[in-house]
Amino acid sequence: MSFRIDAGSTRRITLWVNGVETIADVESRTLLVDLIRDDLRLTGTHVGCRTGDCGACTVAVDGQTVKSCLELAARSRGRQVLTIEGLATVADPHPIQTAFDAGFAYQCGFCLPGMLLCGREAIEAGATSRAEFILALNGNLCRCTGYANMLDALVDLP
Repeated sequence: MSFRIDAGSTRRITLWVNGVETIADVESRTLLVDLIRDDLRLTGTHVGCRTGDCGACTVAVDGQTVKSCLELAARSRGRQVLTIEGLATVADPHPIQTAFDAGFAYQCGFCLPGMLLCGREAIEAGATSRAEFILALNGNLCRCTGYANMLDALVDLP
C-alpha cells in the first residue's frame, strides 16, 4: 500500500491557540511548530532538534504535552493548543514560573517552555515527588544543566 502527499495541497483548519480561535491554511506537511512560530508569530515555542529529542518545541494539545516538531499542524484541527505564551501573563505568572524564578531554575531559557509545560502537566496529574518530576521532564534537554534547580522548584511548589 502506498500513498502520496501533494506538497502543494493546503487545507483550512480551525483550532484554538491559547484560547483564541485561529483559522489557518496549512500545507499537508506543515508541522505544528512551524504554524505556531512562522504563521502565528508565537516564538516562545522553540525549534531545537526537529527530531523530538530536545523538548524545546513542547506545547500542550488538549491538555497533553506534545513535541510540536513531530506533529502535523492539520492534526490540531478542532483542538486546544497551549503554548508558553498562553500559560500566564507577566502581571499574573503561573505558580511554576514564580517557583522557577525564585529558585533560579533557568539559565539561557531555551528549554524553559518545554520544562514549564511538562511541569504543569505533571502537577495537574498530581505529581509531588522528585522522582515523579524527573519522569515528567524526561525528554526535555537543558544544555545549561539546570535540572537540579528545576526539580527543586517543582518539588517546593506550594
